[in-house]
Amino acid sequence: MVSRVAKSPVELPKGVDVTIEGRVVTIKGQKGQTEWSVHPAIRVELVDNTLTVQMNNDEQQSVALAGTTRALLNNMVRGVSTGFEKKLVLVGVGYRANAQGKKLDLSLGFSHPVVMSMPEGIIVETPSQTEIVIKGVDKQKVGQVAANIRALRPPEPYKGKGIRYDGETIQLKEGKKK
Repeated sequence: MVSRVAKSPVELPKGVDVTIEGRVVTIKGQKGQTEWSVHPAIRVELVDNTLTVQMNNDEQQSVALAGTTRALLNNMVRGVSTGFEKKLVLVGVGYRANAQGKKLDLSLGFSHPVVMSMPEGIIVETPSQTEIVIKGVDKQKVGQVAANIRALRPPEPYKGKGIRYDGETIQLKEGKKK
């Protein structure tokens, strides 16, 4: 029994190099490089420009790990070739964002400005004062940074003010009635 996700191989686009040393898989591409240590119950093989995931035994944990490993390897390949990005939108009077190198300066209606420093491998841009674009090679890290920024001022349910993902819809509540 093999995971349905793990059955499909990961195709490597042009310009992506993979090296497998023991249990460590290193993937290099034009956007950067990532590496990941594979679980001992799983083995990864590189066969003519495709990565395949195999299980060492037929335990239930190995089946689950095989699918997870394949999905993570696919995300790593996509990250080093095209990269990942999340876009946040600030809604509210006086809510502004300004990116300065590795720092993001936010005015969110507090009595003080909020300054966040970005972790290694994350690039933050502000195309306008109310838009934040987070880019990086690691899908999990990009999503976590976006969630941390959104958590500073999540959208409130009455006027919709706050930081929201681009395309996110907020269900607004009706105000008090007399």
